Amino acid sequence: MIKKSTSVWLGAAATAAAVFVYLLSPAGEPPAAPVASTEQNLFPFVRSFEGTRPDGRIEVDGEDLVVSAELVRLFDYYLAAVGEKPLDAIRKEIELELDRRLKARAAGQAKELLARYLDYKTALVEVEKNSQLAGGTLQAIRGRQAALLQTRARFFSDKESQAMFGLEDAYDNDALARLEIGLDTSLTPEQKQQKLAALDAALPPALREAREEPFKIARLEESANKMRAEGATEDDIYRMRAAALTPEAAARMAEVDQEESAWKARIAAYLAQRNQFIASNPRLPETEREAYLDQLRQAQFNEDERKRLGAYE
Repeated sequence: MIKKSTSVWLGAAATAAAVFVYLLSPAGEPPAAPVASTEQNLFPFVRSFEGTRPDGRIEVDGEDLVVSAELVRLFDYYLAAVGEKPLDAIRKEIELELDRRLKARAAGQAKELLARYLDYKTALVEVEKNSQLAGGTLQAIRGRQAALLQTRARFFSDKESQAMFGLEDAYDNDALARLEIGLDTSLTPEQKQQKLAALDAALPPALREAREEPFKIARLEESANKMRAEGATEDDIYRMRAAALTPEAAARMAEVDQEESAWKARIAAYLAQRNQFIASNPRLPETEREAYLDQLRQAQFNEDERKRLGAYE
């Protein structure tokens, strides 16, 4: 029997049916790859995974799998490759990863859970097609949430759902409660503030930490920018981040800084060439000018990078 854990992780929005509809479409562009790893990955499963490693820390209790939100993270990491690989190939790759990490008994349990998770995601596609649940009204949102829970109950036990989706559900319920307060015209602004404060006080620690995490990162980046303006070195910034987070997280953030700096340098060089060419050839027909600029883009940027150029030109 599979043993359960109540440990959970806040991933994508709980009502992820629409996302899965998108993922199942071969024409869809896959979501951005997860955070880059400091470990080398010479043979990524798909191109967008280059420089990354699978999410999710899988745990066992003796010979049995511990069901948790970490498994959802692992599954969703690979499902982000739909559009680059067929779903059957992705499923096989997940199963290989499970075999690499787990002994036979726990791996078999994880594969069985994966099969149900994929069936659940497919069922959510049908839920999303229900026109009565469309729209952004409070009634529609409640209807989608209820339909999601009813669908989930077909594939997972209550304990499994709590372990895999408990924090997501808590987050959604909190968001819905806040929306209801905001839309309640019978409440005065002061009453709304009181009710919101009560929700804040009732937040479980895990949910409060999850809500604060984006703000924590934003505050760290504000501190890093201020330190740079005051003459701090990148080593100073690394130590500040490592003290606030972990050395590993600080290293990943430093890598992102380096990548962003290199990207900005490449953009600046491209724009200088582009602007110089345009200024030097004011009478060149537009078709010829665009042909030259397209060659310039092709030579300096890959396909994914060229999609970002419009924001700079």
